[in-house]
Amino acid sequence: MTKLFLVLHVLAAIVAVGPVTVAASMFPRVLREALAAPGDARPVTTLRTLHRICRVYGGLGIAVVVFGFATASSMDVLGSVWLIVSIALTFLAALILLVFLLPRQEAALAALTATTAGGGAGAGAAEAADGAGRGVVVQPDARTSVLLGAYTGVFNVLWATVTVLMIVRPGSTTGA
Repeated sequence: MTKLFLVLHVLAAIVAVGPVTVAASMFPRVLREALAAPGDARPVTTLRTLHRICRVYGGLGIAVVVFGFATASSMDVLGSVWLIVSIALTFLAALILLVFLLPRQEAALAALTATTAGGGAGAGAAEAADGAGRGVVVQPDARTSVLLGAYTGVFNVLWATVTVLMIVRPGSTTGA
């Protein structure tokens, strides 16, 4: 049963986390393209798709956690330090996605849509709720792109660290 849980855990991580890291990484660059060409609908359509990927696959990421706990439980390693650190980093990555990335992506999209629909630069700011229900105001500009890039970078480094911990497992009995 352990091997089945491990396979499902790894597949869920590849299928769920991989697309989020790629789509979130692409979002700032496409946002800059949308800002550079305010009349062009293509970048906005791409941004909508990237945001949808982050939102949907981020939700599917819960399978990674479920199968991860099942695997750890069947391997009897729930108390291992490397696993506890991995769980904490995964939780932190999820918070960054829910509180910083998704709401700002959504607000940037709303602001771009308002700017396009309003036909001018005066209609630019938009608001979206963060994970705690507070409003996040985003003015779609270069600073927004830089902030999204920074949050995405931290998100991706956290996942890379979790991946390394899962492979190396300091102190494990596998001899790795």
